[in-house]
Amino acid sequence: MLALALPGAHASAGEDRPAEAVSDASAVVEWMRTADATIAAEARTAPPEKLFWEAYVSTAVYNAVVGVEGRFTPYKWDGRAPGTASSAAAAAAAAHQVLRHHFPGAAPRLDTALTGTLAKIPDGEAEDQGVAFGKLAADHIIDLRRDDGRGASVPFPARPRPGVWRPTPPDHAPFASAWIGRVRPLLLDSPHQFRPGPPPALHSARYARDLHELAAYGGRTGSHRTPEQTDTARYFTNLDLQGALGDHATRHGFGIAETARLYAAANTAQADAVIAAWDAKLHYGTWRPVTAIREADTDGNPATRADRHWEPLLVTPAHPDYLSGHATMGGALMRALTGVLGTARVDLRIRSTATGASRHYRYAHEYERDVVDARVWGGIHTRTADEVGNATGRRLAAWALRRYFRPVP
Repeated sequence: MLALALPGAHASAGEDRPAEAVSDASAVVEWMRTADATIAAEARTAPPEKLFWEAYVSTAVYNAVVGVEGRFTPYKWDGRAPGTASSAAAAAAAAHQVLRHHFPGAAPRLDTALTGTLAKIPDGEAEDQGVAFGKLAADHIIDLRRDDGRGASVPFPARPRPGVWRPTPPDHAPFASAWIGRVRPLLLDSPHQFRPGPPPALHSARYARDLHELAAYGGRTGSHRTPEQTDTARYFTNLDLQGALGDHATRHGFGIAETARLYAAANTAQADAVIAAWDAKLHYGTWRPVTAIREADTDGNPATRADRHWEPLLVTPAHPDYLSGHATMGGALMRALTGVLGTARVDLRIRSTATGASRHYRYAHEYERDVVDARVWGGIHTRTADEVGNATGRRLAAWALRRYFRPVP
């Protein structure tokens, strides 16, 4: 176990701690909200990429908190703080340090936010110990993720032929963020650990069914979608999941350790789900619905028919169909939450930053159902890519929770 020489260190984690210094989990919620806003403003990345930054912050916060509180096993670390340290100060300092390291341009705003958090914590040794330990927890995560492959150049060498991905309209952009499929996972042993079997063959009946459903329900015009189905497709474009996690923890009266665990488990599982999905995208490289439907006369399947003018409801993202990133993340998120909460009743109130609408998901299967349907109704993924992705996400999260974020015996 790592011994830390911090000011006034004399007690083990969880002992002799002033109750008022650790009872309020708002510091974790506040700093995950700050992280989300900072990442959105500074990184300006697509939703799958944002999850990596959020995972880095939430694991640092988690280690900082459980290093004081105990309760749960630290993430890839054995650091322990003095039991007298303020876990709220540790959480704030950890988040601040990670964000300041990766986004130095946001330093003035982050410094102001840290000052505001620490102003709510009594001055003295507990606060000083918490800040010192939070910085150590942050530095550990920064070192752990150094040279992890984020942003590396990863080519997609496959040639355009029937069934193989190629840039899609309207922008015909190259494969976006291909590095995600090769980045070092946070929880898994490798990106391909949960790689599923291949998608349906072009000549198969299942492939034809997928295309028929997309042609009927995923088009921008002439679709059989109901208004409610269109709303669902648009709703899932981008969600405020960090806000939903904080809202759940607050409404259910979670303590600071439980709150930190909720964020860390959810964010790391989703980040690794993105890695697994992008690994499959790179490995199988299947074409998107807009290409498949327009070029169906080249697929060798007599049950499909080409429509040269078909357009999806949503703009197709610049990467292959199989697996669906949203559906894979959705399965991982729900399995992580049901594992952490110990129930299928997730009780999430989630706002869409794309439409402004909010929805309440009582149970995990309701969310999984909608995220699968949404990508079909948006015309950007086959149902197979969604369903297999969702199952893959659930499998990897279940595996991860048997190894990480476990209660201390």
